[in-house]
Parts: sequence; C-alpha cells; structure tokens
Amino acid sequence: MNKIYLIIFLSFQALACSDLLDTDIRMLDSSEVTNLCEYKDDVILVVNVASRCGFTYQYESLQALYENYKNRGFTVLGVPSRDFLFQEYRDEKETAEFCSTEYGVKFPMFATTKVTGKNAHPFYKKLRSESGVSPTWNFNKYLISREGIVTDAFDKNVEPNSLELLSRIESLL
Repeated sequence: MNKIYLIIFLSFQALACSDLLDTDIRMLDSSEVTNLCEYKDDVILVVNVASRCGFTYQYESLQALYENYKNRGFTVLGVPSRDFLFQEYRDEKETAEFCSTEYGVKFPMFATTKVTGKNAHPFYKKLRSESGVSPTWNFNKYLISREGIVTDAFDKNVEPNSLELLSRIESLL
C-alpha cells in the first residue's frame, strides 16, 4: 500500500509547479497572459533586458544560448524594463520590432515590467526573495533549475557565453 502512495506522491511532484514560477505575466506587445509554470520543466535564464543600453549587444549571445540549448530543456525569458534610465522603448511594439529585426530574438519576451523596488512585478519580488539579489542594472540574469529554484544570480557583466554561466547551465541540464 505504501508503494502506491509513494508513486502517487512522486507523480504529483512531477506535475507540480514551484511557487516561484506560479506567476502570471503578459507577453510582449500582446494581451496574452502566460503563467510561468509553462516553463516548469526547463532550466530557465531570466534576464531583465533593455533595447537602448550599453549591454544590449548581449541579445545576440542570449539568442545563441537559447538556440544551442532549447532542445535540451532550456529557455531564456526576456523581461524588458525601464527601471534603469528608461533604456527601453515606451512602446512595446517598438521593443518587439527592435528585438526581432536587430537580433532575431525568438526566445519568449514579456511585457515591459518593473523589476526593482516595491512596485516590482511579483515574479521579480520572488526572484529577489529567493536569491537575495535585486537587479542593479539591465541584463542581470537569474538561473532557475528544473525544480523551480533560483540557483544563481549574475550581474550585467557576466556575458551569456561566459564559461561561468555556460558551466552552470550545463550542470543543471
């Protein structure tokens, strides 16, 4: 009898979504809202991005990273923000067009969102709470395991193709 309960429990655990990911967020330039549990089985790199920042060139490496690992259960989630010197377009249509035409971004992009302070999106409040790290500039990165746990936080200076980040992603895949 105990084996049956264990199997049911383990099956439920496999279906469960972590509290961190159980958050609704609107897609970029859309009225569509997605629950981040959609990505619960993936290793996730969450990046607060901006189109007019000195680190915007990282989009190219983020897209390459996404393409390289997406078939192994990895995704990049881009979250545009105007929190740092308003370096993101005010119009989400411009942001979407810029990301698509300039960098060929295909990874999921979400609505322009507050990522710092008391008005931060609930997802970013959870990221801050779990990691102890709040974004200090654009292109801060949070790495989340398949279990929905923040394993690492990287600042803007850690390039998406850096050995430090790649080795952490590989260890989680």
